[in-house]
Amino acid sequence: MNEKITQQKKELLADIEALIAYGKTEPTINPDLLRYFSVEELETIKKRLEARVNTLDDEDKAWLAKFRKEE
Repeated sequence: MNEKITQQKKELLADIEALIAYGKTEPTINPDLLRYFSVEELETIKKRLEARVNTLDDEDKAWLAKFRKEE
């Protein structure tokens, strides 16, 4: 079961990364930050991002920017 959760978290992290990337090909967030979340929390984050991805305003973009990797 632990392996399934780990694989599920990896998939969720990849999905979240894609939603935050705004079409960029390089990583935009540090995945180590998101690894501390539970599967349920990651699913919630993903759902919220999917719902907002087409309607992002400046406040949303600022919130998402907190999770981007520093260059």
